Amino acid sequence: MTGFLRILCVSLTALALAGCESPAVNRTATTPLATVERVDIDRYLGRWYEIARYDHSFERGCTGVTATYSKNPDGTIKVVNACRKGTLDGELDVAEGSAKPQNAENTKLSVTFFWPFSGDYWIIGLADDYSWALVGEPSGRYLWILSRTPQIDPTLRADLVAKLETQGYNTNALIWVQQR
Repeated sequence: MTGFLRILCVSLTALALAGCESPAVNRTATTPLATVERVDIDRYLGRWYEIARYDHSFERGCTGVTATYSKNPDGTIKVVNACRKGTLDGELDVAEGSAKPQNAENTKLSVTFFWPFSGDYWIIGLADDYSWALVGEPSGRYLWILSRTPQIDPTLRADLVAKLETQGYNTNALIWVQQR
């Protein structure tokens, strides 16, 4: 078991036992979290680079983070998260999990890395050409900005931050991920 997966498993187990540090809630909106209208899973598959995220124990110290999605034979989505520990030249940690759509529009996924624990993965923003995605969960504890490229243009960054702020997210809490 890799270090990243081990940390994820320990974190989820500790959370289940109520002995784990809970991530901060960084969404203040009282309105329900809105997702995009529809996600074409086939277009969503492939590699995504993590541009920014909220702090949480299972990615703490990670740089060069990627998420790669592919279809499993059973119709679920294979999720492979990879990161470098500490620096871009640090040890590679990989965690494998699966995702399953929770609605017909494919905008709400349930992601599992360590059965039986799963988390909400809601696609709350998505470029028409699937070049970037905003992913959150209803309570506001988790948030990611993803891109098909390791870096994004400063204008796009500002636009995505503004989109998140309209949904009540505290964008000052974002960690901007170092990528090659």
